[in-house]
Amino acid sequence: MNYPQIRVATVQASPIYPLDRDRCVDKICTLLEEAAREKARLVVFPETFIPAYPNFSIDLSRPTEWQYTLRQFIENAVEVPGPEMSRIARLAAERGINVVLGVNEKVAFHEGLLFNTQVFIGADGRLLGKRRKLFPTNREKVFWGYGGAEDIQVFPMDVGRVGGLICYEHLQPLLKYATMIQGEQIHCASWPGWPEYKGGRSNRHLIDAASRQYAIEAQCFVVVSSIYVDAEKVPPGLLGNAAWGFFGGSGILNPLGEYLAGPVYGKEGILYAELDMGLIPLRKTSIDPTGRDERWNILSLNLFKAPVTAVHLKPPPGEIAAPHEDAQRSEAILERLERIEKLLAKLAQAPPNA
Repeated sequence: MNYPQIRVATVQASPIYPLDRDRCVDKICTLLEEAAREKARLVVFPETFIPAYPNFSIDLSRPTEWQYTLRQFIENAVEVPGPEMSRIARLAAERGINVVLGVNEKVAFHEGLLFNTQVFIGADGRLLGKRRKLFPTNREKVFWGYGGAEDIQVFPMDVGRVGGLICYEHLQPLLKYATMIQGEQIHCASWPGWPEYKGGRSNRHLIDAASRQYAIEAQCFVVVSSIYVDAEKVPPGLLGNAAWGFFGGSGILNPLGEYLAGPVYGKEGILYAELDMGLIPLRKTSIDPTGRDERWNILSLNLFKAPVTAVHLKPPPGEIAAPHEDAQRSEAILERLERIEKLLAKLAQAPPNA
């Protein structure tokens, strides 16, 4: 089998301040043009790059201010699919480049609903899909809704099988495994970059450790993309009590957890690296937690892929169930049959009792 060399890029940049969705899309297109000139086949952008990471919280001394700030985010968020994504997709097709982009996603007919979303666009300009952050953490719960089971997926691109997680999702062991087990070859890790507070904690080590660990556990390449913001260039008092000065931390790692590029702090830029896809099977000769070395008969993960909605319309007695309900039952039955078949095959290979 021929294992290709894949050139990838990770963007470390600042969104546009004050919030401006259209100018942010302009900047994304400019960065994609630059990466295309450098022959990158996959370009990864940070978490919530459109229009920005909502780094503010409820201020009890001004208890209603956060509502108007959140409304600004909703007004500058994007629908997926939508006109902004279509513009980026057209450019991706023109340049033959795959794109993974973090956005604040709004939903038609639900004016107050936002999601933290990764968008996956193929080199042919097709919107391959999206995944919404499954676990908003801390004050993020004020801004974003929760993703669903349908958001645990890996997308086939012409560069390989590409998946992603957002920020602290990299600290969720079951979610990580559910993504890895789908055969990820390139993992896109989207982070906000967080501000560093004087006399407070820094999350530089967290991004570094979580990204290295993911590469080592999954035996895949990890492309880390994080926001960088120069606090001095942000208008004073923007978004109330929000803190700025995001440090970055972007980089590209191989399946051994070694940096091929980065990590980079304190500046904007695009990092590039050549991925030798042959390193993945080479690494798996030592340890393969999602293949040869997994023990599904002892430790297993139940992944419920059917989407969950707030309203379920059940048919009256005597009527045929909705097709999606039959499909869910059939899928569950097939999964049980597959487990039984594996167990029977294993028993058949066991030596007879003496």
